Amino acid sequence: MATDYKVISCDDHLDLAYLPADFWTRRMPEEYKDRAPHVEERNGETVWICDGKVWGGWRGGKKPAGSNNAPKSNYTAYDRGGITDTSDLRAGVAKLRLADMDRDGVYAHVIFGPVFSIKTEDADLRDACYRVYNDSLAELCAEAPERLLGVPMLPEFPEPATKELKRLAGLGFFKQANLQIADAKPRLNDASWEPFWNAIEETGMILSFHIGVGGNRPGDPAIGKPAATFTATKLYIEQFLDPFVDLFAWGILERHPKLKIVLAESGLGWLPWVVQELDNRFWRLNEASEFWSTRGGTGLTMKPSELFKRQVYATFQDDEVALSLLPFYGDGHVMWASDYPHPDSTWPNSTKARDRQMAHLSPETIKALTHDNAAKLYGLNF
Repeated sequence: MATDYKVISCDDHLDLAYLPADFWTRRMPEEYKDRAPHVEERNGETVWICDGKVWGGWRGGKKPAGSNNAPKSNYTAYDRGGITDTSDLRAGVAKLRLADMDRDGVYAHVIFGPVFSIKTEDADLRDACYRVYNDSLAELCAEAPERLLGVPMLPEFPEPATKELKRLAGLGFFKQANLQIADAKPRLNDASWEPFWNAIEETGMILSFHIGVGGNRPGDPAIGKPAATFTATKLYIEQFLDPFVDLFAWGILERHPKLKIVLAESGLGWLPWVVQELDNRFWRLNEASEFWSTRGGTGLTMKPSELFKRQVYATFQDDEVALSLLPFYGDGHVMWASDYPHPDSTWPNSTKARDRQMAHLSPETIKALTHDNAAKLYGLNF
């Protein structure tokens, strides 16, 4: 379906595998130069190393013809798009990424980084890695700032997350920042997070939670078997459920009405039931108001469903269940995504995927999902 507007994808990626080899080293402060994340050969594989620990694989460098044509247990969007050699690091090279976006009929990408928390025992090195990643992301996106909308990464602890959030807001380049919520420490009910919530409201930055890189746990009988393919289904809900409920149960959204949260790649179908159940629990809490009035009160006055529709946004990609639930979400809070170049991505067939799942929707609704809602949230003028 051709459109007369510019399609926005609200959850795409720049993974470790596709980062330029000098992404960290060329910007790292001098005192950490020799400990910066860098590429090495280990046991015949090219990997990212930081402080002696392997973070993940790297796809760069010249590879023999046909080296990526062996059968795979998990296919990426590149595989489906006929790109067998990704040593040009397409997702991390603006010109090539833009060409892939054009091929897919998508004008703008909201770009999440490696969806994991930076792991090192040295807190100062950790925070330096986050800063350098975010500054390098800004440099990449500056090559096409209207089309490449980077989402910087925040440390998973309240004090450094607050400090980096304020620094990012001061740059005036980013509109949103991502916290890997499954790794957040301590839990969100802890008072040490309060300055963080205040900082989000003060800066006007949007906060996102994204599903993290994960796999089968040690000892899981699914490892190496077809059952392992289904592990991600567990993670979509498992990583989000506890902190999501805490946003309501501890009054975080109610105390901070300007806080806007985007749930990225978590799936939409599970949320309506959870919010409905939260409303039911809220009703039961008020039913016992006499009990709580002698214990300081509940501190909660708004139904969770009202807070949800006021402050929470969510993305989807190929999700017919989500489209059947649009009335629950209300206007403006659901946004389409291609998830480029991940295994779940619709690239390079996003137009066909959207046409197939949105055929029953009005043109106005389709435009809202693929452009208007994101444009309004992020203040885009195209």
